[in-house]
Amino acid sequence: MVDSTPNQQLDDSAPHDVIPHDVIIVGGGLAGGLIALALHRHAPDCRFVVVEAGRSFGGHHRWSWFETDLPVKARPLMAGFDLNGWDEGYDITFPRLGRTLPTSYRSLASAEFHAKLIAELPAERVMLETKAASVDAGGVTLADGTRLTAKRVIDCRPFKPSKALSGGWQVFLGQQFRCETPHGLTRPVIMDASVDQLAPHGNGAAYRFVYVLPLSPTDVFIEDTYYADQPKMDADVLKGRVAEYAHRNGWKGEIVDQEAGILPVISGGDFTAALAEVAIPGVALAGARGGFSHPLTSYTLPFAVDNALAIAHLIARRPDLTGTELAAFCQRRAKRHWRATAYYRMLSRMLFEAAEPDKRVVVFEHFYTLRGALVERFYAGRSTWPDRLRILTGKPPVAIPRAIRALFSSGKPLNMETPA
Repeated sequence: MVDSTPNQQLDDSAPHDVIPHDVIIVGGGLAGGLIALALHRHAPDCRFVVVEAGRSFGGHHRWSWFETDLPVKARPLMAGFDLNGWDEGYDITFPRLGRTLPTSYRSLASAEFHAKLIAELPAERVMLETKAASVDAGGVTLADGTRLTAKRVIDCRPFKPSKALSGGWQVFLGQQFRCETPHGLTRPVIMDASVDQLAPHGNGAAYRFVYVLPLSPTDVFIEDTYYADQPKMDADVLKGRVAEYAHRNGWKGEIVDQEAGILPVISGGDFTAALAEVAIPGVALAGARGGFSHPLTSYTLPFAVDNALAIAHLIARRPDLTGTELAAFCQRRAKRHWRATAYYRMLSRMLFEAAEPDKRVVVFEHFYTLRGALVERFYAGRSTWPDRLRILTGKPPVAIPRAIRALFSSGKPLNMETPA
């Protein structure tokens, strides 16, 4: 624990808060950090604290999004972060398709996320290297036995797999290269799917692509990503693939950073049952744990921004809001999000069930032949009904009988093996 508990002095004879917090946020990842920032900016009288087990906000990640993913009124929340941004559009490459789309793109590294939050949030609002042993509607008990009480508690801990959900996994490993000479890229390459489509070591065929961000004239981030049925990663193989890609492009230099992860790609299931597995009575759920992600792309930042602002504005308007009411508010938003993203879960089923593993690349290649505005709305989770029909029309990238079965399927059970 690196910060003393806010608004109080604790000793062995005083196990409870003298003054309860208005809000305790458990988890300082993207969702929890943005909620804290939104409360600080929009509900300045709110006495909140973020309890984070790690040494920094955000862990070790990079979040990216299209500028159009965020409504104009939501963009100020990201003001002040040291972002990488590209207004020249982005490239995609497939075996039979190469294209530049004009949408501006943004990316934020967790180190910059942490630096901004530490600079802006009051020190007494932050508790890093502080593990929550248990969470309940009245507060949080820390691993050292300290008890923090609160009027409202928001659980922003990581996603927890559920037998009630179905789908697959997005596996990725990225490395930042500092090249000896300028790499020459001016735009991100969001998907280079011209690479072979084999998943490493027994994972079979998968939809695989390389993701490339030019972070500076000499720094380039290269990430090897694939969609697979199993939550398995062979880090050595992925490192080799990243090195091979750098070599192919003539980029020589040193590795200065690395990140890796395994994200769920949800295709269906019983969302109410999945929520019940992680829900704590009277505690609000946010972030990926609460179901706030794009079912197919696994993007989370647009939904984290939207949730943070909604929660902060509600608390600012309703200082008497109870924890139970806030929990119900977040649950309603989660269920509305689940309903609104049903179409993307259906596409996930098409990907994992209708498409042969070695043909999944064809599904994405077909998608990227469509109009740029449709692609923008897809990533933002705001596809119109004409968009949805257009995506499914034309020459079918999958066999019709398999597509029909996938359409009415509940999805493959989400493999519960602990991601390696």
